[in-house]
Amino acid sequence: MLRLYHLYRLCIGLALVLLISSDLDDQLLNLFHEELFRYGSWFYLGINALFAVLVRRPKHVAQIFSLALVDVILLAALFYAAGGTSSGIGNLLIVAVAIANILLRGRVGLLIAAVASIAMVYLVFYLSISRPAVASQYLQAGALGALCFAAALFVQSITRRLQVTETLAEQRATDVANLEALNSLILQRMRTGILVLDNQHRVILANQGALNLLGHEKLTGRILDPYCPDLIQSLKQWLSNPTLRPSNVQAPKSGPMLQPSFVALQRGAEQHTLVFLEDISQIAQQAQQLKLASLGRLTAGIAHEIRNPLGAISHAAQLLQESDSLDEADRRLAQIIQDHSRRMNLVIENVLQLSRRRQSEPQLLDLKYWLHRFASEFRTSARPDQTLHILTEGSTIQTRMDPHQLTQILTNLVQNGLRYSAQLHSQGQVWLRLFRDADSDLPVLEILDDGPGVPEEQLQHLFEPFYTTESKGTGLGLYISRELCESNQARLDYKPREGGGSCFRITFAHPRKLS
Repeated sequence: MLRLYHLYRLCIGLALVLLISSDLDDQLLNLFHEELFRYGSWFYLGINALFAVLVRRPKHVAQIFSLALVDVILLAALFYAAGGTSSGIGNLLIVAVAIANILLRGRVGLLIAAVASIAMVYLVFYLSISRPAVASQYLQAGALGALCFAAALFVQSITRRLQVTETLAEQRATDVANLEALNSLILQRMRTGILVLDNQHRVILANQGALNLLGHEKLTGRILDPYCPDLIQSLKQWLSNPTLRPSNVQAPKSGPMLQPSFVALQRGAEQHTLVFLEDISQIAQQAQQLKLASLGRLTAGIAHEIRNPLGAISHAAQLLQESDSLDEADRRLAQIIQDHSRRMNLVIENVLQLSRRRQSEPQLLDLKYWLHRFASEFRTSARPDQTLHILTEGSTIQTRMDPHQLTQILTNLVQNGLRYSAQLHSQGQVWLRLFRDADSDLPVLEILDDGPGVPEEQLQHLFEPFYTTESKGTGLGLYISRELCESNQARLDYKPREGGGSCFRITFAHPRKLS
């Protein structure tokens, strides 16, 4: 507004200078003091040009007040030199007062109107002394003075309303911006993956959940076909028949199983597609836990009824195997009965352990000391063809964990590693590597072996209960180990080992952050 005020005053100054330079002032104006009007016009233009350069961003109201006051005084001088109200310069004073009241508020703005009104009435009175004909201009001067106050009050009222409206609009804009930022934050933090695709399958929007599920750091602006062809195929099937339930997809191959859903978006003339990606592996895991809990309660109820006949079968097979009249083929059959009886009893024990697993009791452990003691106890019962190595880094590494549950976890992981290592080597070997993660500063224990490793197609089922590739396994060992880790706020993950073999990594909680 101040820049427009500067521009307005410069235009008025230029118009006055052009008027006196073209000698039209003698024809259009009945000048009272021609020389004062000419010098005053040039001075008005010069002083306003100076103000336009110097007063750009006033820091105090006094600067704007001084600018408006000088403008009114200079126009009043030109009003006097031009001969009073008949010159029409009084109208310029009204405009100057109106603009000043846009920039000024309250009594300060009314003071400018009062100065302009008093100046016009007084100057008409002063002119009437020299020119008696000017005495007829008192009514016009009073009307112009009244118009100055009316313009000031009207402009202040309009400005006040505009200011309230502007403040409300700014508040609404701030609220909308905050809401948009909140929605964007929620969208990015959602675990559900969200994608917006155009007709060419180009990604317009992708939240962080979608990037994590699809295994890519950036997809916005890229065509999705080469990154996730299964998802595009599911989208095409949905487009051909929206009533069909989209088939599950998996991207990348070792990633979680995803359930996509699609919604058509009409944005003007363009047709976009909104894609939701749900990780159904977590839902499956929760369902699996509910199933195991139900199975545990069922097994606990019928364990007595199963164990009694199972014990009788095992005992009968043992007595039968000790018979002297039994040939070798029958002894083999008796041995098979005993082996499967033991396996059934082990499955019952493992399921019962899931149903009645005790609450963890974390204790502050010095992992380096505890690990050496575990290795010493394990080596006493290990076979000669089994070797357990320990590699530790740094000084004391502490965490909070239930020592009995940690023993159960490590015993299971070490035995698995020794068994798979012995499949490729005459000497089964497992390495326990303890260190502190450089990024998170959390204690980490890696259980490494030099066996064949886990095939890629089996990775997604690795920690599922009852999933096993061994003929004598129950498929509950790794599942129980992960559950025990999570109950102690630790995390158990699998990583392929460079050069072959497997690496199970336990990331422990910080000793001061466990609650």
